[in-house]
Amino acid sequence: MQLVFASNNPNKIAEIKKMLPASITLLSLEDIGCTEDIPETAETIEGNAILKANYITEKYGYNCFADDTGLEVKALNGSPGVYSARYAGEQKNANDNMDKLLSELSNSEDRTAQFKTVIALNLNKQQKLFTGIIEGTIISEKRGDKGFGYDPIFTPENHTTTFAEMTMDEKAKLSHRGIATRKLIEFLGSLDF
Repeated sequence: MQLVFASNNPNKIAEIKKMLPASITLLSLEDIGCTEDIPETAETIEGNAILKANYITEKYGYNCFADDTGLEVKALNGSPGVYSARYAGEQKNANDNMDKLLSELSNSEDRTAQFKTVIALNLNKQQKLFTGIIEGTIISEKRGDKGFGYDPIFTPENHTTTFAEMTMDEKAKLSHRGIATRKLIEFLGSLDF
């Protein structure tokens, strides 16, 4: 089976490709010739995942899935949330985003946060959502050089290492994206093709 993953993020694509069974051929946006920026104008993480999946299905005709992820920080009332990628501006720079977040939390004792991923799957004219959440803590300085986004400042619950200090396999076992992707894979595995 062929599925388009509506992403141009090579880190995300590699992370998910590694988890999918060999029976599923994963295509990227580049593979299908989609070079435009897909609008992410929804007010929720779920909404953005749906927007991206629908865009590919409607414009290109593929079965596909899209994800959206946000970091929700308790002391900041759930921010940056849906604005995680562009928290410090439209340039979507991970270091700028982390610096802004660390600055905003500098006087906060409550550093609890959660990563939330929602995957919207459009398959044979039906849509299904899969959600993954991992709770943890925002540490006070960046650690690790693996991963991407906020990984260097997030330690998952019951762990002392950040996502950026873990291998891709270690992170996939417990990450928000890993949880949502396993739900997606389980669903795909239950279907007859």
